[in-house]
Amino acid sequence: MNKLFDDSNWREEYQGMKVLSTIQVECLKNGPKSLSQSWMMQAMKNDWKKKKGYKDPEPPDCQSSFKQWEDSIGSVTKDS
Repeated sequence: MNKLFDDSNWREEYQGMKVLSTIQVECLKNGPKSLSQSWMMQAMKNDWKKKKGYKDPEPPDCQSSFKQWEDSIGSVTKDS
């Protein structure tokens, strides 16, 4: 995956940006120990990206219509 920004030290930067609770600081230093802590970490990283002005790229449009699917299935059954 090709990133448009460097997030290698986001944890240290984030600690200096806000006043954090002891649980948040411990989680940033030692990593998450539970599912809820991992959610908290993701929320903090998203907040860091928002404050820095970084945006994730839009996901590709992978939609197709039922007609496209039906046509593709129809061509397979016609060949058989």
